[in-house]
Amino acid sequence: RNFYYITMLRDPVSRYLSEWKHVQRGATWKTSLHMCDGRSPTPDELPTCYLGDDWSGVSLQEFMHCGYNLANNRQVRMLADLSLVGCYNLTFMNESERNMILLQSAKNNLKNMAFFGLTEFQRKTQYLFERTFNLKFISPFTQFNITRASNVDIDEGSRKRIEVLNFLDMQLYEYAKDLFLQRFQYSKQEEHQKNRQKRREERRLLREQRTHQWQKEESAAEIAVTEDYNSQVERW
Repeated sequence: RNFYYITMLRDPVSRYLSEWKHVQRGATWKTSLHMCDGRSPTPDELPTCYLGDDWSGVSLQEFMHCGYNLANNRQVRMLADLSLVGCYNLTFMNESERNMILLQSAKNNLKNMAFFGLTEFQRKTQYLFERTFNLKFISPFTQFNITRASNVDIDEGSRKRIEVLNFLDMQLYEYAKDLFLQRFQYSKQEEHQKNRQKRREERRLLREQRTHQWQKEESAAEIAVTEDYNSQVERW
């Protein structure tokens, strides 16, 4: 079997706000094992941000304040090879080196996936998916610009704080957007070239058909003239 890895990326601020609203409603990741190098992190390596069963009702400020919140830079962490940095052991190497390795690993894995899309470009994502896997969706993707995250009214200071907390995701997303649009443009150009080639081939076949038809008509005319001449000779 051939397995193809694909993923979807989202604007980091919108994604962060969406996760906050999800947690605020009582969602948890308690069943997630966070396996890395064959083991789950210890409580010291991955402390929880709340006491009790869940973090329902958490304010955005509280959500941002927890330094162990896995919502921070989640997209980079989900795409990177954590074993390169000692998994969840933050004492394995210094923070700047860890961040650099995680970001580069996430970029490499994203680039080498069979496909990735961006939620803010639904139609382009559909186009690239169909071109990549030679499949056709029965209906076009719809761009929904109104989400729970878009309905959150935050001040500029909170937005800047979210960007700082997700600075790796911000860099990954800029890289992903650039790569995505390059691939889209390349696919469009390739499609145009194939369409031009197809049209040229169709015109060539049409010319050949017309030429062949013209030659048949000429031959038929010559035969008719010859037969008429022979009949006149016999009468004479």
